[in-house]
Amino acid sequence: MDRQELEKAFITLVEDNKRIIYKVCYVYAADKDGLNDLYQEVVINLWRAYPRFRGECQVSTWIYRISLNTCVSFYRKSKSHPEVVPISVDLEAFPEEESKTSQLRELYRMINCLKQLERALILLWLEEKSYQEMAEITGLSSNNVAVKLNRIKEKLKQMSNR
Repeated sequence: MDRQELEKAFITLVEDNKRIIYKVCYVYAADKDGLNDLYQEVVINLWRAYPRFRGECQVSTWIYRISLNTCVSFYRKSKSHPEVVPISVDLEAFPEEESKTSQLRELYRMINCLKQLERALILLWLEEKSYQEMAEITGLSSNNVAVKLNRIKEKLKQMSNR
């Protein structure tokens, strides 16, 4: 595959999966600028890794893994990153969910109070990924994913009852 074909295939891949990338970035972004910065970082990292993608897992699994790792790494490097980041991003990036905007804002606010790994797991659960897919993406065992998810769900229930 020549460079032009590689670029065209990559652009199609990103376009087809931009919702995955935005959802991951949205969970870690402090504001709209942060969302755009994270999105750009993820796309750069996807581009760097794209020639080595062998198709041994689903494309979405590969994209989730790179997106999550990029977002977590981005904020680990940032010295000014607070433990809890308020989300004030416009939900226009998710047009079919506009009728549930206030519920989504509240859900993302609670998710944003979670630790980084917890955020990643609940995001993948909301995307209806199997425990095995979550394990592949996060590097945890399936059993560990199940235990952590149960604890996260309980934590979110307690937060919603406040």
